[in-house]
Amino acid sequence: MKRDARLRRDLLAWWDAGHRDLPWRGRADSYGIWIAEAMAQQTRLSVVAPAWARFLEAFPTIEALAAADEETVLSLWSGLGYYSRARALHRAARTLRDAG
Repeated sequence: MKRDARLRRDLLAWWDAGHRDLPWRGRADSYGIWIAEAMAQQTRLSVVAPAWARFLEAFPTIEALAAADEETVLSLWSGLGYYSRARALHRAARTLRDAG
């Protein structure tokens, strides 16, 4: 068996045996995944999952996040720490909205 095929097989077996079922896995929209990635930096995923759902309920689109005031964004970020990530995400959403 070629090394690439063996590596692929071993990696898929590892994934099947131990991956966690997270709410953003299998999503096709990049926005929800982007939010999850920002939240998951240096934060336990058990904390991220419910916060992610609340955040997307409040801000279901980039436009909704961009339109929000910073205080609301930070309040929904509560419990995740590193509030500079929330501010950066908010600024990025506004930049994307304004560029479009």
